[in-house]
Amino acid sequence: MAARAASRESAPTPGLAPHPPPSRNLAAVIEEEIVLGWLQPRERLVEEDLAARYGVKRHAVREAIFALERIGLVERVPNKGAVVRMLRAVDVEQIYAVREALEAFAATLIPLPAADLIARLETIQERHSAAVESDDARAAFRANMDFHDTLFSACGNPHLAEAIKSFAQKVHGVRSYTAGDPAYLARAREEHMVMIEALRAGDRERLMTLCKQHLGPSRDIYIAMLARRQGR
Repeated sequence: MAARAASRESAPTPGLAPHPPPSRNLAAVIEEEIVLGWLQPRERLVEEDLAARYGVKRHAVREAIFALERIGLVERVPNKGAVVRMLRAVDVEQIYAVREALEAFAATLIPLPAADLIARLETIQERHSAAVESDDARAAFRANMDFHDTLFSACGNPHLAEAIKSFAQKVHGVRSYTAGDPAYLARAREEHMVMIEALRAGDRERLMTLCKQHLGPSRDIYIAMLARRQGR
């Protein structure tokens, strides 16, 4: 998979509609395109170009960029303006270490048995699986977010759930080399199903392990990409 991701390093993810529905929140649309690799790390976000692309006013683009800057997906570079943020390897490793700890802790708090949670996750996973089968990476990304938001919200601590979501957003750009990859999407689908089975079996230790393992591929491929860029 790493080799496949490397071949996509300078190209946008195929199979995505270039013009999403105009009713969609613009910040969410740009966030998707960062996650799915249409907008690459260090790529400039030119207001005029984005306004023309999405058929909106420049102030709407500016507001969307500010929103993405607040969650850490975009940064301002002197003499260049807004760009898709590229995290350093050490930042990625540290943020993912925090994510692993928070998500594993949340898994310890989910009440078992979890029949209602399982039913909700299965409904979401049907949507995720359908998106994977139809190569709809946008829908798969949103369903994936819904799956994890629902899973970790079940911990009963909304502050913990919000922290998990916030740290996930900080590294959305890390997923730009995997989130649109069919093999990665198929793997994520299978791992979701195994998480549901762990909940059904009441196997909390297995669930904690799965939550940690689920984070690994995107992190490792992104760090490998940084190493290649630096000639190591």
